[in-house]
Amino acid sequence: MKINEIREKTRVTQITKESEKFQVTIPTELREALHLTVGDLLEATIQGQTIVLKPKDVVDRAQARQQLIEVMERVHAKLPPSTQDPQEEEEEIAREIKAYRQEHAQRHR
Repeated sequence: MKINEIREKTRVTQITKESEKFQVTIPTELREALHLTVGDLLEATIQGQTIVLKPKDVVDRAQARQQLIEVMERVHAKLPPSTQDPQEEEEEIAREIKAYRQEHAQRHR
């Protein structure tokens, strides 16, 4: 089911009950449309009188850093030696990562 179909469907009220521990169940159609699984993290915010839940990805920084190093090593192995000093290289990499994150964030809004 596509997200637009889910949005149309959710305009019809779907009721979920809060448990004794203040837990709620997300209807199956919504979980499937957003590909939610047990253990996924959701960011909860309030907009007016509405509770908004957004799926969130969590990245282990140490693991991400290691993966970045591995990618950089593969790229550097294929490129001719750089004429930049190490600081210039790091600044360029930081700019590229920032640009990628901004582009990625805009696509997922």
